[in-house]
Amino acid sequence: MLSLLGITIGIFTIISVFSAVDTLRNKLQSSVDKLGSNTLFVQKWPWIFGGDFPWWKYINRPEPSLRDYQQLKDRLENADGISFEAYAQSRTVKYRSSSVEGVTLCAVSQDYNKTWTLDFQEGRYFTENEGKSGAPVVLLGAEVANGLFDGQPALGKQVKVMGRRLTVVGVFKKEGDDMLGMSQDNNIVLPLNFAKALFDVQNEQYGPQITVRGKETIALDEVESELHGAMRSIRRTRPGAEDDFSLNQTTMLSNQLDIMFKMVNIAGWVIGGFSILVGGFGIANIMFVSVKERTNIIGIQKSLGAKNYFILLQFMFEAVALCLMGGALGLILVYGITLVFTYIVDVKIVLDINNIIMGVSISVIIGAISGFWPAFSASRLDPVEAIRS
Repeated sequence: MLSLLGITIGIFTIISVFSAVDTLRNKLQSSVDKLGSNTLFVQKWPWIFGGDFPWWKYINRPEPSLRDYQQLKDRLENADGISFEAYAQSRTVKYRSSSVEGVTLCAVSQDYNKTWTLDFQEGRYFTENEGKSGAPVVLLGAEVANGLFDGQPALGKQVKVMGRRLTVVGVFKKEGDDMLGMSQDNNIVLPLNFAKALFDVQNEQYGPQITVRGKETIALDEVESELHGAMRSIRRTRPGAEDDFSLNQTTMLSNQLDIMFKMVNIAGWVIGGFSILVGGFGIANIMFVSVKERTNIIGIQKSLGAKNYFILLQFMFEAVALCLMGGALGLILVYGITLVFTYIVDVKIVLDINNIIMGVSISVIIGAISGFWPAFSASRLDPVEAIRS
């Protein structure tokens, strides 16, 4: 058991790291899928990561405006939907004696349902007339609805937001945590024309942005190129001058996170590799002991006609079996951790079949390498000397 410990810890470390990375990557991908792969954001600030962020280049840029939004709607041909959005954070929503704090108010234009994937557990999206007239209607996130109505139907009820009464026409399905912060659970969505009376939707503090979803049949690069040209034309940017806007996309985030995931994977290999190296020496050592203890049995086998390769394979199989036992223990530990996180912490960890196959393969390879020299030395023993020992 002590000899197997190094292998067990090594496999456990490597597979745990890989499972954690797969879990994070799946969560990120589900966030990207929610938007669609053809979505671009027109914003003031670029999505740049790292310590050397040149904020002074972007601080004086104008925010995306309603004028920009209207002109993009008229000019873009490769877009399925274009929406203008502004977000008022940390607001309180009330219904009779109940209230929910820390809610985000999303003021959105009519095409919001075309740029975001919306799933409803109750009700519907705004009608064209409600959007244009700025009707006092609202869509609630699942957590907000649950906090206000405690599981009771929400449709048709009136909630109070920033001193105004709004009628609930829809409730989103519960989405859960989102790596990109795009979950609707704690949001409420208002028509843009109604929200204009509550706050200045073009003010920087409300993070105005224009979201553009390209047509599925058009490549993202082509959509981005058309959007880039249209924005420069709308802003009347001189040829050769720098853009005064940023076109962001979710692939920027996923690419940055992929770099981080690679570094985490390397760290997992290094830490687990040292443990497996120590475990490999432990297996080799126990196999030398096994050969020493069974030297006379090897002599008897060879004197009865056993070939060298038969003795070699005997000890090789034993070393591989020991490593497989160690690897299996490591995988069982990882599986136990996934159960703990899934059922106690309520975080679903992905234990992919490829990671299981990799754990088994590493065990076989380490067993073959660790067991080869002891097995080879056993196969080369002289039968007479071996029996006499």
